[in-house]
Amino acid sequence: MVATARPLAARDLELICEHRERMFAESGRTRESLQPMTAAFRQWLIPRLGDGSYFGWMLEEAGQVVAGLGMMVIDWPPHPSHPTDDRRAYILNVFVEPEHRRKGLAKQLMSLAEERGRQLGLRYAILHSTRQGRPLYETLGWGPTSEMAIRWD
Repeated sequence: MVATARPLAARDLELICEHRERMFAESGRTRESLQPMTAAFRQWLIPRLGDGSYFGWMLEEAGQVVAGLGMMVIDWPPHPSHPTDDRRAYILNVFVEPEHRRKGLAKQLMSLAEERGRQLGLRYAILHSTRQGRPLYETLGWGPTSEMAIRWD
């Protein structure tokens, strides 16, 4: 069966939140510990879905959503990786339902994201990968960066 892509819509709010929470849960976090993040993310996402600054696609098979991807264009100072552009594409919340994995759906979503990024004139994109997703992204030409992080409590 072929998956049909459609743009994200406001009606996808809860599903996007569910996908995000499940994605982090599959990386080893408890659903309970993720609930505060999901509640805050929902409030963050509402205006961004509304104004289109958070966009992306859902893939459907037989009328059921089987995968999704979110994307943003983020403000970023010119950088050696994009020396004349002050923007980056940011891909997030890539999720494929477990029973639909290994069928090329994430690859299909990433292709849509690349196409849209190119249409917007973007030449550089970033994402944060789970351990499970890394092999796919590597086959698509993505590579690690030297990013480091710290949490200030």
